[in-house]
Amino acid sequence: MNRRQILLGAAALMVPAVPALAETRQVRYNFNQGVGGALKKKTKSGYRGKKTVSYSTTEAPGTIVVNTRQRALYFVLNNGRAIRYGVGVGRQGFSWKGAAHIRRKAKWPAWYPPEEMRKRELRENGRRLPEMMPGGIKNPLGARALYLFQGQKDTLYRIHGTNDPSSIGYAQSSGCIRLLNNEIIDLFRRVNIGAKVVVV
Repeated sequence: MNRRQILLGAAALMVPAVPALAETRQVRYNFNQGVGGALKKKTKSGYRGKKTVSYSTTEAPGTIVVNTRQRALYFVLNNGRAIRYGVGVGRQGFSWKGAAHIRRKAKWPAWYPPEEMRKRELRENGRRLPEMMPGGIKNPLGARALYLFQGQKDTLYRIHGTNDPSSIGYAQSSGCIRLLNNEIIDLFRRVNIGAKVVVV
């Protein structure tokens, strides 16, 4: 069994250390419309894995475009192509749109829940979040994280992995963009520091 198989198996079995907040209505994207890929089993949303697709854009190769409605992240390639990854996005009231650049990349990142999130969790759910959670398979940021900045200002939004594969295709995060752990590892290898990220 190789590292990728071990990682996929562990991620599928793990229960998130900090579960996503419940929504009044779960909204998912149906990935069964023309999206195939390498996964042997579908996620709860029907996602089967990343795929190279035709993609028309004015953005330069190496750019990341996140379409929150489609629950899709596109890594722009040459010649009108892109790699499409399924994602989980921010739930209603927590979504973010705009342009930013990647200023930091981290492997198995530590998680520092913002003070506002810690207060909200305690107030609404009686749950005390830690000020910091070390990186690892139980960490909500998963295997890799890309940090989004506007100029020198950290937006506090991330593109990261997840230990909850069932969240792919859903709008239930606190604004960050989630990928399967094996797919954020793949994207992490491809994307450069300074790359542009557009969220629409």
